[in-house]
Amino acid sequence: MRRRTFLGASAAILAARSCFRDALAEQPPEPPVIGWLSLGSPPANPGDWARGPIHQGLGEAGFVEDQNMTSEARWADFHHDRLPALAADLVARRVDLIVTSGGAPSALAAKNATSTMPIVFTDVGGPVESGLVTSLARPGGNLTGFTDMVNELIPKRLELIGELVPQAVVIALLVNPKNQIGTEYQVRPAQEAARVKGIQLLVLKAGTEGEIDTAFASISQLQAGGVVVAADFFFGSRRDQLVALAARHAVPAIYAYRSFAAAGGLISYGVDVAALNRQAGIYAGRILKGEKPADLPVQQPTTFKLVVNLKTAEALGLTIPPTILARADEVIE
Repeated sequence: MRRRTFLGASAAILAARSCFRDALAEQPPEPPVIGWLSLGSPPANPGDWARGPIHQGLGEAGFVEDQNMTSEARWADFHHDRLPALAADLVARRVDLIVTSGGAPSALAAKNATSTMPIVFTDVGGPVESGLVTSLARPGGNLTGFTDMVNELIPKRLELIGELVPQAVVIALLVNPKNQIGTEYQVRPAQEAARVKGIQLLVLKAGTEGEIDTAFASISQLQAGGVVVAADFFFGSRRDQLVALAARHAVPAIYAYRSFAAAGGLISYGVDVAALNRQAGIYAGRILKGEKPADLPVQQPTTFKLVVNLKTAEALGLTIPPTILARADEVIE
């Protein structure tokens, strides 16, 4: 009798274990968690970044926030020294992938924090030169992403401002000293381009709001005929201040992003950052589906947009040369 009872109990235990295993097998896997490492500050509306271009790209790849994926965002508020700790925190939380924004500083912080966790970087100039990847075609390691070609485009911006103010013998270049890598990659080609054109280049540095004010005051005092505002994540966040100062000091200025011209800046020439970020989201989705960063080449932009604001030109007393208008992708009136 006891033997039959024992056998029955054993069978019941085995059946229960089988049901438990089946239940576990039927449970869907945990949704992936994407770590977001940004040099900048969180938007005023917390939901805005989750609806931005990177998340649009993720959606095209089949990943939607709070449906089949979640995010862990870390913001450095433009304090470069905070990036290593923020990157280490994301690694400690074992996110499935890290997406960085803010150029090389954010990407390098992520790379130094992990050699195994996949990383997709955005808006990085000189990813090979900075040591992020071994080559564009074969990045190797655990990183891939998108370059904004800042070092290749800075001579073109200098050329354009020279066309706008051909009488200028002095042109200023505004850079952010806190972004040492990005500054280096833009200053050297700008100096070479200025030397070839016989223009004196003044390199002005500004890493805070107050320093931006001081720099523009210097531009006026030094009688620079125009200013090239370097492509920089911090400058992007200070768009309205930069545009207002250029207008106040009546200095023709060229910027890297269309949003500056749309906000009243004179002229912009650069890549479509939103399009690159959307592609970065698609890359992130492909990696979440099993592809490896080492097999995904670093992408370079193939189209560049020239935007001219005629209203601002009129306020500055400038006539936009027909050669520039003919090449413009957009003319704001």
